[in-house]
Amino acid sequence: MLLWSAPVEDASPSDLALLDAWRGGDRRAGSALFLRHYTLVNRFFRSKANAADVADLIQNTFVACIEGKDRYEGTGAFKSYLLGIAFRLLCRHYRSAQRFSARIDFASVSACDLAPSPSQLVAARQEQRLILAALRRIPLEHQVLLELVFWEDFTAADAAAVLEIPLGTAKSRIRRAHQLLREQLAALAESPAVLATTMTQLDDWARGLREQIGKLGD
Repeated sequence: MLLWSAPVEDASPSDLALLDAWRGGDRRAGSALFLRHYTLVNRFFRSKANAADVADLIQNTFVACIEGKDRYEGTGAFKSYLLGIAFRLLCRHYRSAQRFSARIDFASVSACDLAPSPSQLVAARQEQRLILAALRRIPLEHQVLLELVFWEDFTAADAAAVLEIPLGTAKSRIRRAHQLLREQLAALAESPAVLATTMTQLDDWARGLREQIGKLGD
């Protein structure tokens, strides 16, 4: 009788292996990398950009992986590298769309200011709709940090890598983002009862949005 067998190793190639193969001309590797991380990047843009712009932003993010000057060499999490590209493209997208691009401060301007009509964002529960509306009304950089924590289980260090800011700055902005979110929830709630149920299970409601947002555009 066989009492022990060696553990089965994960035969799937790493993100770095797929990226290197794609850079070498293997289009199947590029497709595999795209499919592996599409939902992540789609979710990132859906809550911050108008629906008509999301597809191009997603495509440009993956193209930048093989064309960008800052190449991923396997140091750090690939998701942080990928979303760092996505964040920079999003900022560039809005700077190019604004008349006074140099004046845009993403630490003070919100997604609601920049993209007023993300038409596909419809959450199932009232509490989740409230959270979405509140997230989009806090400064964009703070929204990004909170969503990385809520939806992607990023550490403060991972989130700092995405925004290319010091770890201490990321930690203080995450704390500030929570405060700003709660202020917006209080301002937007239709009733004290809805506000109470949202606040008491804020992390759970926010994480429940993850799959709903990620499926948009599939």
